[in-house]
Amino acid sequence: MMSPRSLLTAVSFSLISFVAVADPLVVENAHVRAVPPGSSTSAAFMTLRNPGERDVVLVAAESPAAEVAELHDHQNVDGVMQMRQVPQIVVPAGGSAALAPGGLHMMLIGLTAPLQEGEPVEIELRFVTGEAQLIEAPVKRIMNHDH
Repeated sequence: MMSPRSLLTAVSFSLISFVAVADPLVVENAHVRAVPPGSSTSAAFMTLRNPGERDVVLVAAESPAAEVAELHDHQNVDGVMQMRQVPQIVVPAGGSAALAPGGLHMMLIGLTAPLQEGEPVEIELRFVTGEAQLIEAPVKRIMNHDH
């Protein structure tokens, strides 16, 4: 029979590993673009950092703030930048993926209510493993630095 102490140690180890599995990515600088009232779409940006030893594959997202959340990229097609939906975003082991204006990003389509600057938007990240990670991204005004 296991001693109470070794049983407790076994239980705490399993809890620790469960916590590590629950949030596969470190999400930094997450924010949703503030858009004018009446806009039906916005975009979410963030840096996804993968401290793990295996690639993490983001395949979908959901948010109560929008009817649909899609993963998108900007691609140069015959000299014209076009936005295209992508089936997944791979965050390499020990690396990161930036979701930023002009590159990979998450589109929020069919906004369910006007976005209030400073208010948090819940986004659930879904992975190829079936796991999900809930994050909050505040609504921010993004200034374009193009003159």
